[in-house]
Amino acid sequence: MARSHIITGLDIGTESIKILGVQKGKKESEPEVVAFTQAPSFGIRKGTVINIEEASNSIRSALEDFQNVIGRKIDSVSVNLSGSHIFMTPSRGVVVVSRADQKISQEDIERVMQAAQTFSLPSNKEILDVLPKEFIIDGEKGIKEPLGLQGIRLEVEILALGGFSPYIKNLTKAVLDSGLQISDIFISPLASARSVLKPRQKELGVALLDIGAGTSGFAVFEEGDLIHTAIFPVGSANITNDIAIGLKIDIETAERIKIEFGSCFWRGAKKTKKKEKVKKIDGVRLSSAEVQEEPLTFSLKMLGEIVEARISEIFDLTNKELKKISRQGKLPAGIVLTGGGAKLPKIVDFAKKELKLPCKIGYPDGISGLEEDPALSSVSGLVLRGIDFEEEKSLPSFQGGVFSKLKRIFRIFIP
Repeated sequence: MARSHIITGLDIGTESIKILGVQKGKKESEPEVVAFTQAPSFGIRKGTVINIEEASNSIRSALEDFQNVIGRKIDSVSVNLSGSHIFMTPSRGVVVVSRADQKISQEDIERVMQAAQTFSLPSNKEILDVLPKEFIIDGEKGIKEPLGLQGIRLEVEILALGGFSPYIKNLTKAVLDSGLQISDIFISPLASARSVLKPRQKELGVALLDIGAGTSGFAVFEEGDLIHTAIFPVGSANITNDIAIGLKIDIETAERIKIEFGSCFWRGAKKTKKKEKVKKIDGVRLSSAEVQEEPLTFSLKMLGEIVEARISEIFDLTNKELKKISRQGKLPAGIVLTGGGAKLPKIVDFAKKELKLPCKIGYPDGISGLEEDPALSSVSGLVLRGIDFEEEKSLPSFQGGVFSKLKRIFRIFIP
């Protein structure tokens, strides 16, 4: 295999660790998949690292498989950060333009960005990412790139994204202990948005809901910019747990039944007494049936109600977040569902009913040779953001770029 540069994303999830490597093709062509590996994750709860050693071992297991496929070691990865501890804070900065001719310089932009970040935070929280929403010159709003424009007073409105410091340090240490360096850290729903959403959708107004195993990431875009984000502590694994409790079966069997028979949209449907009797799913004998020496019998209606109740909870949380920003039922490009939980049958119809918005499934795009699977949205977004950042750095005029990532680089965590 050619020793070309491989850009790698590491998706640390509640149920699995995913590693995707791509290499850039020729000009104008999409990056191509070099390798993809996946391993079960341990030491992760609701998207956060709670046991550093177990999490590190899980990452190392996926990494060894990945490096065996590509035939060499990788040095650094882009990593996702998840968990309901993530927060968003708006802020504003103001400075006087320094040059005598009143032309706004890069130095002025950096000063106003620094001014916007001078707000107090609790000692156990820290800022991860700073996203400019708009610049204001002498009261004129809606300016995206102020460099070279004339004015006396320069203002900026930003969104600062942050998290709980101990959880961030746990994640960082787990990755470093596995033998990897961190090139960048991205909040999970923003990584997914990079691989799933189109610029036109972001311009019109769109919400992304990434339903993972332990958490569901949510992000809203309008006029091309992020305007809101949140992470809910509930995901598709909660559905599996509810099925296990409701049908009194083990988790492995409940997961297989969810995949094979689970569906939304049972409320208001015609009443049915149909029951399912199964011994095997996809040729695998169900463990519960094996112990009972008889088929496992369950009501499809009861199963549907269990699935629907948990999905309703996720959509209720989504509606509450939309209501906070006055966008409930008011996004022209609707809502895009992605993540492994988006594969539930009839979830699109159910989302349209509950959220009162246009709805579709979002698949990762922009990478050649990648399987069309919404569960790969986050890891795909990580490598695409890694490519974006490398391309911005290669530009002759690169100085950090006002609308490129202005996030704090994580070299303070690297020994």
